[in-house]
Amino acid sequence: MSMARFLYTLSLLLTAPLVPLYLLWRARRQPEYLRHWNERCGFFASRLRPAVGQTTLWLHAVSVGETRATQPLVKLIRQRWPQTRILLTHMTPTGRQTAAELYGRDAAIASVYLPYDFPWAMRRFLRHFRPQLGAVMETELWPNLVAACRYQDIPLLLVNARLSEKSARGYARFPHLTRETLQGLRAIAAQSPEDAARLEGLGAAHCHVTGNLKFDINPPDELLRRGKHWLRQWRKDAPRRRVLLAASTREGEEALILDAYLRHLDAALLLVIVPRHPQRFDAVVALATARRLKTVRRSALDETAQLDGGTQVLIGDSMGELFAYYAACDVAFIGGSLLDYGCQNLIEACAVGVPVLLGPSTYNFADAAQAALAAGAARQIRDADELFDRALCMLAAPGSADTSPGATFAAGHRGASERTLQLMADILE
Repeated sequence: MSMARFLYTLSLLLTAPLVPLYLLWRARRQPEYLRHWNERCGFFASRLRPAVGQTTLWLHAVSVGETRATQPLVKLIRQRWPQTRILLTHMTPTGRQTAAELYGRDAAIASVYLPYDFPWAMRRFLRHFRPQLGAVMETELWPNLVAACRYQDIPLLLVNARLSEKSARGYARFPHLTRETLQGLRAIAAQSPEDAARLEGLGAAHCHVTGNLKFDINPPDELLRRGKHWLRQWRKDAPRRRVLLAASTREGEEALILDAYLRHLDAALLLVIVPRHPQRFDAVVALATARRLKTVRRSALDETAQLDGGTQVLIGDSMGELFAYYAACDVAFIGGSLLDYGCQNLIEACAVGVPVLLGPSTYNFADAAQAALAAGAARQIRDADELFDRALCMLAAPGSADTSPGATFAAGHRGASERTLQLMADILE
């Protein structure tokens, strides 16, 4: 073990007593954090062990966004290697729940937590599942995991890799450990040339530019139909109603958006807010009701989804329906961009074809945001007041919010899944 990795492991050991406290603290809002602690320590049920001779491909997807991004890749893996078992690992309960929603009870796909990066826990994990190849999504770099894969001769890839300038500066503070970890990867499939250059600047080798897997996700027809049904029902008592969606909002953004809504009150405008994290649903409802806005929760609507004509705010407190919300709106604002969170996934909204508004913070999707702005698939605003100024202007202009070049933009950037699969096949075969 190198000195850099030894010091890293020592720091993990010193913080190990805090792990149960951290999980208990997170469980205050998400009780699911109380479950499957054994997996976080590298212990797994024997029924999850692959059969003798069975090939296992492993994909690590931390949370919701990464798990959804596995969809097109999983589909291609199943087509190319139909007998292969796919193992999905996560770090958050919402990531694990998303996998259950996407893949159901498919016996060929297992979903568990990845252990914390202790050397013995990673060794147990790899011995239990015996993957022939592993692929870590985006920017999850675990030094002891990479070292364990090298020791057991398991090729490990970093796929759909992205690295913002901000994150690159953070990794550069630990140059020896970062270089050792990156060079332990068999290959890297980067989203863009800029991501590849930043990774290579930190010491990475074998970088390939394959594009962003999220462009390959097709909006499910069922959810699009559901969204169109919602919109018809929402307009039943208010035919002139227009819908502004604030999607995947982060803490602090909802208050700014609601205050700006009050300053731009329009009887024909329905504001739909879908918080990024489910544990914040109740808090966002409280924010809206505290401002005396007539507020309804999505979960409180029956199957007709009909709204009273006086409803001002709808809180989307449901999981797995974001594509339906995009199909049900006239303009979509992408959360995480109003405050300095780096922006949530704008590609899904573009793929549906809805006009998109972005705030000033887009570093998590810098390349996609820049390309969308250049293509006219998105527009950028500076603050919450400009969000409503721009949205109301778009909604007032006949037809301006009914068509968007977003779908064309999204379709033009597809193909990352095929390129990533070929990179995996080159290593396996």
